[in-house]
Amino acid sequence: MNQMFIILHALLAFGLIAVILVQTGKGADIGAAFGGGSSQTVFGARGPTTFLHQLTTALAALFMATSIILTIYAARGPTSVIPEEPVQTAPAESTAGQ
Repeated sequence: MNQMFIILHALLAFGLIAVILVQTGKGADIGAAFGGGSSQTVFGARGPTTFLHQLTTALAALFMATSIILTIYAARGPTSVIPEEPVQTAPAESTAGQ
């Protein structure tokens, strides 16, 4: 179960990076504000929310949820399928008889 969340967490991280890199920034038209042409807004409203913005929000929420779940798993301590057996040591050889 823990491994499933780790894989999902990694996939969400790569997906979030990809979606963020595809989007244009808020200040993409900032050059237009300083004489480069006409701009509708510099840092104002962006208008209706785009699909990529909604996808980014959803991926970020899922990424945070998997982060919390993995933190809870890590706090519980290590779990292993293989039962731990105590280490057995051989008795020390006696050298008193020599």
